[in-house]
Amino acid sequence: MTGYKIHETHFANHNTEDAGVVETLLQNLRSPFTLAFALGILARLVKSELSMPRDIYAAISIYLLLALGLKGRVELSHSSFDTLLWPILVTLALGCITPIIAYLVLRRIGKFGIADAAGIAAHYGSVSAVTFIAAQQFVAAAGTPAEGFMPTLLTLLESPGIHIAIGIGALQLARESAAKSQATVRSARTSRAETSSAGPQNSEHSEPRPMSHVLHEVLTSRSMILLVGGLVVGFCMGGKGYEPIKPFFEGMFKGALVLFLLEMGIVAGSRLGDLRRAGPFLLAFGILLPIVHGTLGVLLGHWAGLSIGGTAVLGTMAASASYIAAPPAVRMTLPQANPTFSLTAALAITFPFNLLAGIPLYYFLAQQLHG
Repeated sequence: MTGYKIHETHFANHNTEDAGVVETLLQNLRSPFTLAFALGILARLVKSELSMPRDIYAAISIYLLLALGLKGRVELSHSSFDTLLWPILVTLALGCITPIIAYLVLRRIGKFGIADAAGIAAHYGSVSAVTFIAAQQFVAAAGTPAEGFMPTLLTLLESPGIHIAIGIGALQLARESAAKSQATVRSARTSRAETSSAGPQNSEHSEPRPMSHVLHEVLTSRSMILLVGGLVVGFCMGGKGYEPIKPFFEGMFKGALVLFLLEMGIVAGSRLGDLRRAGPFLLAFGILLPIVHGTLGVLLGHWAGLSIGGTAVLGTMAASASYIAAPPAVRMTLPQANPTFSLTAALAITFPFNLLAGIPLYYFLAQQLHG
């Protein structure tokens, strides 16, 4: 009888957990942010003329990123150094680990070329600010808001992964080029004709841009300037200075995010056709790798002492892929990389997956770790 009761209790607990997962997923699917994104995709699928003027899209993105930086600095003032130390360290660790994982998977399993693998890895080593914002809103709606310093972690995670991935790519391409040059020299010693035919072929390849140019491109990108600039402005004006503008930067935030995600849905919908060219591996990669990165982020977030909400948000950050900061950096340093692969994976596969199912999954994992 006792064994039966234990089994019955375990079964009831298991059903409760399953119900919790389903409820969390349904809650996310019913959110205005997810519905706006789905509406954008639907508009593109039915070939509607719906579109957002470029200037309005740019203005909304500036508003969202600046608001994130300002609010992050105000909340940061309430946190001690001891509270920040481990979250900062694990965030930097994620920025170093995730691009390496992505690159190795793409090269060894996906059999991608060096430039394409490094280009895609740069996107997956960085972070999507929009996915971060959606995760922040999700955990807040669930009654477990994340720590106020999370925007600071967002800025820290944005650039390291890009530099590591393109650094790996540039190094490997240099080695490959050196090996080919040596082979060409050996061939030239035996045949002048082979030397003359090999020369033009090497000149066709675009030379990688210096790393200093890439560093400048990333550090002066719109997202970095607005996030870091918002933190600095918030630091200078203090809490009292923020109060008069608080209604504008917080009261309108959710509505602006709905409009932004509507446009993101339209953009993602326009790239659905690229999935055929991307192939089944990239489709699986764009879903499974975020789960791996997200799980790693959740584990490290819990280990660093973050709350349920903070742990879920850090997991989401690790699982996301950049489509704003990474593309220009990859274009400058690895011009051989095909942008269709990286943008299709990041924007048409990973972003919708995280928005629809990934965020609830990372939140559920965070709940389980916190008991």
